[in-house]
Amino acid sequence: MARVRILVTNDDGIASPGIHAVATALGALGEVWIVAPDRERTAVGHAVTLHKPLRITKMAPRVFMVNGTPVDCVNLALLKIMPHQPALIVSGINRGVNLGDDVMYSGTVSGALEGTMFGIPSVAVSQEGEDTFRFEVGARYATRVASEVLVHGLPPETILNVNIPDVPLRGIKGVKVTCLSRRRFNNPIVEKVDPRGRKYYWIAGTRQSWSRQQDADHEALARHMVSVTPIRLDTTHHTMLAHFKTWEGTLSRPLVARTQVRRRPTRRPQS
Repeated sequence: MARVRILVTNDDGIASPGIHAVATALGALGEVWIVAPDRERTAVGHAVTLHKPLRITKMAPRVFMVNGTPVDCVNLALLKIMPHQPALIVSGINRGVNLGDDVMYSGTVSGALEGTMFGIPSVAVSQEGEDTFRFEVGARYATRVASEVLVHGLPPETILNVNIPDVPLRGIKGVKVTCLSRRRFNNPIVEKVDPRGRKYYWIAGTRQSWSRQQDADHEALARHMVSVTPIRLDTTHHTMLAHFKTWEGTLSRPLVARTQVRRRPTRRPQS
């Protein structure tokens, strides 16, 4: 009986310890393929490379790197590299959390979202930490979540966003199914001046506060719990459709072409 195939990608690059930790752990569930960027691609979001050629380099059996984004890696893995579609895609383990608004910018989350666009159950995994990361803890919980997904599947166009707190394995207080939280930043733009006196900018900022809401993902991590947030590809605000349909009549009125007023040529005064 053929083992299930699992594709692993990330946005930290092929050399990141996180991707190899989770790939090793997932080996207990099936045949693991790694297709990852050749360098760090943090915060590239759902970017796809359209204006330069992509190249695939085979590093080892079932291990490949691509000079592109996580979304590029998933596309090439599914359409060019793997002989058969995987049963599961795992994106991570990311160095640092992807909580709340982070998912809008995250290459890790986008790698999983691209997988679900192909109809493949996908999971994004991120590990809390600063200078060091407990990837062995994240890999254990990533494997547990992956096992459940392989058994039960996921709804169409839905991924799981998993975040693991920065505590030892024995310090984990459980797993919490959560929702995305919101946070505010203080001084998000840092202005500097280069040696030639020209201004330049860093998008940075310090975290100011989290919004308060029930089952927020950041609160789960604060309580040393693993956060599991279902995220759907369809971002339509369905409850507001009826409201905005009342605009259709006004917006559908014929546009009247503006009458162009021809200007008379200005005569230059004779000298």
